[in-house]
Amino acid sequence: MKKVLIYGTLTIAALAAIVWKLNANKKATAAKTEFVKQANTGDVPVLTEKVTKTEFDQQFTVNGNFEPGRELTFMSETAGRITKLYVDEGSFVKQGQVMAEIDDELLGTDLSAARVNLEQLKVDKERFESAFKTGGVTQKQVDDVRLQYDVAKSKYEAASRRIRDTRVKAPISGIINEKFVEQGAYLSVGAKMFDIVDVSRLKLRVTVPELQVIHLNLGDKVEVTSNVFPETTYSGKITFIAPKGDATLSYPVEMEVTNISGKSLKAGMYGTAHFKMPQQAPAMLIARTAFVGGVNSNEVYVKDGNKAKLRKVVAGRIYGDRVEIREGLSEGETVITSGQINLSDGATVTEQAK
Repeated sequence: MKKVLIYGTLTIAALAAIVWKLNANKKATAAKTEFVKQANTGDVPVLTEKVTKTEFDQQFTVNGNFEPGRELTFMSETAGRITKLYVDEGSFVKQGQVMAEIDDELLGTDLSAARVNLEQLKVDKERFESAFKTGGVTQKQVDDVRLQYDVAKSKYEAASRRIRDTRVKAPISGIINEKFVEQGAYLSVGAKMFDIVDVSRLKLRVTVPELQVIHLNLGDKVEVTSNVFPETTYSGKITFIAPKGDATLSYPVEMEVTNISGKSLKAGMYGTAHFKMPQQAPAMLIARTAFVGGVNSNEVYVKDGNKAKLRKVVAGRIYGDRVEIREGLSEGETVITSGQINLSDGATVTEQAK
């Protein structure tokens, strides 16, 4: 019984100590809060700016690298040994120009045999068709000889195509950028022969932010400049606008650029596209630093007399260190651009000299 009384007394004493400590902490916190309030009763120094409507140029530039207007790797369509090679790296070829010849002796023999067989079957077909009219042969016999003739005609056309393929012709006009074969080499079907690039027209591929890409259209004219000929402006035309952006909300845009004789650009060179945006009405732009905690907060402090008033706004497009305000502010009002960290709604402020 004595132990129970001792334990009970100790428990009550511990609880009393805890309550006393909590009250002491509460008083200390209240004292600190009151001290801060007293310390903040002075005017908070801030920087401000007037809200005005601004006319601004929405033109923008984007950099990229030039790519060939057309390029392809030419593959051999027939097997055989190269007997003649007419081009080298750097050679200019026109579409349809013969670039190489492949040994066609065996293929010529196949073509001759296919021709003889086709001519014989043509005679047989005509004879059977004539005999069928007089009842000399059955319909099935006529059908069989017609089928044989059609098969022989297909074989002859295939043999003719293989002969034509031995004269390797350029599929596009351009420059031989790389040559993978030499005269005398044996080719298999599908072997790489040439890389051909056409730089009479180049492609400039850039990425455009979402706020600008909405103003671009296929076929729009674009001025293009380069580092190698900074004094020259090239004419470009938008040929592709990606329907999907990347992780940074930028969209690939491709334009065709016409080269200029005497100042020809090459694939891989650095280029700059100069985009012109449609004229827009003046907009209210304020400093990005005016926002409390960042643009996404959509909150700013407005200086009303010597008081700071917290105001909800609707932010629009961002242009570098300036942000468009669509709603919430009026022209002529004053926003606080620096010192907000020390402000609360209704705090007294004083303007500092900039």
